[in-house]
Amino acid sequence: MTDPGPGIVYTETMVHSPTPQFADDVPYQLAIIELAPGRRLTSRILGEKVNIGDPVGFVEFRNEVPYFQKAS
Repeated sequence: MTDPGPGIVYTETMVHSPTPQFADDVPYQLAIIELAPGRRLTSRILGEKVNIGDPVGFVEFRNEVPYFQKAS
């Protein structure tokens, strides 16, 4: 998988009732990241909570799930 690059938070939500495979991770934040006009990606957020409009940077893939964090 290739690095999707930086993006902007399009929308976000906190997960408190996950599927069984993610039960140990709660609460965690999911976000849809706008990478380029018309191109969006659902991802997990690491570290500091993000809000709509925040810039984010790609961190890594874990089991084919992209992880982003708030850009400094």
